[in-house]
Amino acid sequence: MSKLFYSHFFIRQDSLSLKKKMLVKVYGSAVFGIEATTITVEVNIDKGIGYHLVGLPDNAVRESSYRISAALSNNNFKLPGKKIIINMAPADIRKEGASYDLTLAIGILAASNQIKFNNIEHYVIMGELSLDGSLQPIRGALPIAIKAREEGFKYLILPKENAKEAAIVDNLEVLGVENILEVINHFNGDKKIELTIVDTRAEFYKSMDFPEFDFSDVKGQESIKRCMEIAAAGGHNIILIGPPGSGKTMLAKRLPSILPPMTLHEALETTKIHSVVGKTKNNGLMFQRPFRSPHHTISNVALVGGGQYPRPGEISLSHNGVLFLDELPEFKRDVLEVMRQPLEDRDVTISRAKFTVTYPCSFMLVASMNPSPSGYFNDPNSPMTSSPQEMQRYLSKISGPLLDRIDIHIEVTPVPFAKLSEERKGESSIDIRKRVTASRVIQSERFIDFENVHYNAQMTVKQIRKFCKLSEESKTLLKTAMEKLNLSARAYDRILKVSRTIADLASSKDISPDHIAEAIQYRSLDRDGWLG
Repeated sequence: MSKLFYSHFFIRQDSLSLKKKMLVKVYGSAVFGIEATTITVEVNIDKGIGYHLVGLPDNAVRESSYRISAALSNNNFKLPGKKIIINMAPADIRKEGASYDLTLAIGILAASNQIKFNNIEHYVIMGELSLDGSLQPIRGALPIAIKAREEGFKYLILPKENAKEAAIVDNLEVLGVENILEVINHFNGDKKIELTIVDTRAEFYKSMDFPEFDFSDVKGQESIKRCMEIAAAGGHNIILIGPPGSGKTMLAKRLPSILPPMTLHEALETTKIHSVVGKTKNNGLMFQRPFRSPHHTISNVALVGGGQYPRPGEISLSHNGVLFLDELPEFKRDVLEVMRQPLEDRDVTISRAKFTVTYPCSFMLVASMNPSPSGYFNDPNSPMTSSPQEMQRYLSKISGPLLDRIDIHIEVTPVPFAKLSEERKGESSIDIRKRVTASRVIQSERFIDFENVHYNAQMTVKQIRKFCKLSEESKTLLKTAMEKLNLSARAYDRILKVSRTIADLASSKDISPDHIAEAIQYRSLDRDGWLG
């Protein structure tokens, strides 16, 4: 009697312990905007049959059961023939994409006792499964890693292609894997996954001084180079106006080479945005400033960002870098108008009924355009001419408010043959960059007490009044220019910002009349008589 009781008791105990192990929690992550949210995946296995996935998954997440089933059976494991209920909490956040495959698979294996799962609560697991069990790269590895560290997780398991990017984050052990078997062996203690270690600082400083496009390739155009240097030093928006073949695109492509190197903070922020779009595979940290050049057929959603599940647009992908709009009048008017607010606020907010995401977009706008439909308005040697009416129509495609937001307007004239055939090389990008960087250092010290202001173009009206004090002579000069050229109040602020940058390049504490005069001449489109 007692023997039977004890055996019954032990069986009961075993079934209870088994029951306890039927519910397992594993952790994944969802990316919204450029921030991540931790997702708790609860896997419960019970008597019965069926596979139920709850917690607002989209179709890609629902389809995961087929991928998981094939991946497990191809690696000598199986989906248990029981009732599997999976909840992805918080249940009111939409889960999208195939990157939860690995999270769900490991949860199912743990809940069905096919693997040991000691310390599984210390792991964040993400990855998309192929049918043979190998792993595909995911989007948003960097925001996921930052969130995992914030919330006190020790390990992050994700596909090998994303490991380098996630390893930028310190105090988090990143485990890059190629196959689900490696994860299973890791938890079973058969073979531990190797850590991915990246020396961020060493990598960062290694790739600084080798620009692909160099200013030494540009023949002549000294005044334009000077203009580019001012734009780079103060982070000013610039528009180049000139006939075809005068070198507008060539100059614009070389602008990133004279911009100061990114700080570690800027590089991290830029990588975060590119990570969300899935453009950082195998690269780790981004060292070069981004240069984006969208075609003029682009839609306003592609430029600003958005879509059913919002993604960053071109203006956010050029954050901390350059956005180049070639042939500006050819862009659809409504596309250009949606840029007004981001240019001013340096971030873009995309609102949906259930949520709102904000993407940063502090970029330098470089635009180029022909002054007339034929393109040869300010080329003295051209036979083709356009009537003032045609030109007016062409220029009116760009609205006044948008032009107002561009600090520097410069006319580019064709390079004469004598200059083109010269053997002498121009000044290299590295030499110009030194001057630009020295000017940025002055600006950083000036704005040390302001959180979101790093260079002159970002100054608010209050800061303009504080840092752009003018002498009486300078005031008189500016007053005359304002009246003669009929400039707006915004143009007045732009002139002050540009003259502040010119003074910084000359290492001058005060803004002199020379600096004001140079800044005024960079507002050519504001002049009344520009069309002749």
